[in-house]
Amino acid sequence: MDIRRLDLNLLLLLDRLYDSRSLTAAAYALGIRQPLASSRLAELRRYFGDELFVRTGRGMRPTPFTERIITPLREAMAIIEGKVIRKPGYDAANSDREFTLTTSDIGALVFLPPLLDALAQVAPRITLRCLSLPQNQVHAALERGMIDLAIGYFPDVRGPNIGCAPLFEHPFSCIVRDSNQIVGTSLDLDAFLAAEHLVVDQEGSSQAIVERRVADLGLARRVRLHVPNFLSVPHLISRTDMISVVPSSLGVAYARIYPLRVLPPPFPIPAIPLGFFWHRRTEGDPEVGWLREFVRSELTGRDPTAIMTEA
Repeated sequence: MDIRRLDLNLLLLLDRLYDSRSLTAAAYALGIRQPLASSRLAELRRYFGDELFVRTGRGMRPTPFTERIITPLREAMAIIEGKVIRKPGYDAANSDREFTLTTSDIGALVFLPPLLDALAQVAPRITLRCLSLPQNQVHAALERGMIDLAIGYFPDVRGPNIGCAPLFEHPFSCIVRDSNQIVGTSLDLDAFLAAEHLVVDQEGSSQAIVERRVADLGLARRVRLHVPNFLSVPHLISRTDMISVVPSSLGVAYARIYPLRVLPPPFPIPAIPLGFFWHRRTEGDPEVGWLREFVRSELTGRDPTAIMTEA
């Protein structure tokens, strides 16, 4: 093999294709058309004398040769990107970089205010683009380079190529309207079970923690209404005697706008473990590295309920 014939763009395609298992997705991540991606894959195959990826019913499967070279290849690319191509430091204060994140609707409420406040002080020209992605698409979005970070509750985003760090735990509260006829000044288990409930059915959301806890305790409650997200919850609760169990910061935010009371649940519910996630491919990128450390320093250990009460 003559290394002079090896184009760095070819190796970038191999890297993206290994993560995505899709030539279309790899081309999208690199910002090129699929015919060009196909041509580059053919050139890679000729250079290495190996198929590299084999088409299957579940996408492009890497060959044993590809599995053997991918780790040293990525290590070499990280050195080139971090030590040769990029400048050794990142001047965030004067950068106009746009970073792309994903978080939930609750996450936007909890995470974005402190991040924006801090950015205004240390990096006022940086832009954040926040995407709303289904839980089952977050892992692929990190692999394809569509997002720089995922912040929030993502129990299924795991794998050898995914880095993660904890931020804080987010407790749950119950919300009822001020004039609720069933719940008094406090909420006991009898009142909880006697009331009708509004439940948010959102695939992969933190509400699954509540539902598992209720099932584990063998509690029988009357669910009057299922809704697909949290948008309508405060309006509906404020007009009925239903109860809803929500992340505490959300309850506090609702109570500032609607005539609601925020009460502790009558039984312990595990808190939501929140963190942030990145693809290890970006660990050689000083700009994304700065973003990770910025998020870590601004959000680790924060009280999510206090964020909602800050002026």
